[in-house]
Parts: sequence; structure tokens; C-alpha cells
Amino acid sequence: MSNQNLRNLLIGAGVVAVGAIGTKVATDYLRNRGKEETRDEKEGDVEAQSPQEVSYVNVEQNSVQQFLDASFGKAGRYVPTRPPKVFDYQNKQYMVIWAHDNEQNKDQMLAFVYTGKGREMIASVGYTSSKTDYNLELDGTPFAIEVNNNQIKSGKGETGGTNEVDLVLAA
Repeated sequence: MSNQNLRNLLIGAGVVAVGAIGTKVATDYLRNRGKEETRDEKEGDVEAQSPQEVSYVNVEQNSVQQFLDASFGKAGRYVPTRPPKVFDYQNKQYMVIWAHDNEQNKDQMLAFVYTGKGREMIASVGYTSSKTDYNLELDGTPFAIEVNNNQIKSGKGETGGTNEVDLVLAA
């Protein structure tokens, strides 16, 4: 059932899948900053077999651009900088996008959870080499953001600058 929910997320967000749904250990999947291996559609979808795994799908980069333009109302404001993560973890579906915010000249990580009520933003983190600002509602999820080897789970604030922000399993 979770794979069908993952497919519904893609359809609802207007994001186009590349290949079939694959699985990977959650910690490895979340730590990978590059593009995941695309599972051949001929092999069919697979579903996570343990609570430590995610089911994930790779997406077409331009479809993420269309999602950002539609979601934030200004074409080209956010431009993806890293492969997005669209995955199911423990029967909940998530999407994480890293983009450059051309309006505020900073990088941004945006994380969403999909619920029966629709898409909810659970993390917005803007970062430059001199400052990182965040607005997090990760309570109720198994995740935190990691900035400079420190995990933050909730709240709104500011911390030191960084070149990378990750969504990770909370310690």
C-alpha cells in the first residue's frame, strides 16, 4: 500500500518518476547527497521490508522545477541544486528539495510530509556560508535537520553558516 501512496504523492505534486520504486536502508538513503541508482521499470517496484528501509523513487529534475514554481508562485525563484528525495518511510510519504533561492540569494532545503489533509511543510532551512535560518516542525516525525554536525528538530531560529544541510534520522 505504501508504494501506491508514494505514486499518489508524485501524481498530486505533478512530479514525474524516473524508473521503478526501489528500497534502501534509511540512514544510507538520507546521507546520500548524489542521485540514487534508478531501478529499471522492467524489474518492477519493490517495497521496504523492514522499518529501517525507505521506498524511494527518482524524479525528473524539471518536474521538480514545475512543482517549485507552482508551490511558491514565482517562476524561477527556487532552482534545484541537488537531487530531490521522494520517499516512503514507515508508511508516511516525504519529499525533500534542495534549491537556490534567487530572491534571497541563499540555498534552501524544503521538506514536506504528505497526510490525509494534503502536503504540509515540516522544514524550511535557508543557508549561506555565514548564516543558517530554520523553521522546523519535525516533532512527530523520526527526522531532524543536521547543520554543522548538530541536529535540530523543532523551532524557528538561526545558527552558524554552512554549505550543506541534510534531513537525517534523529539521534
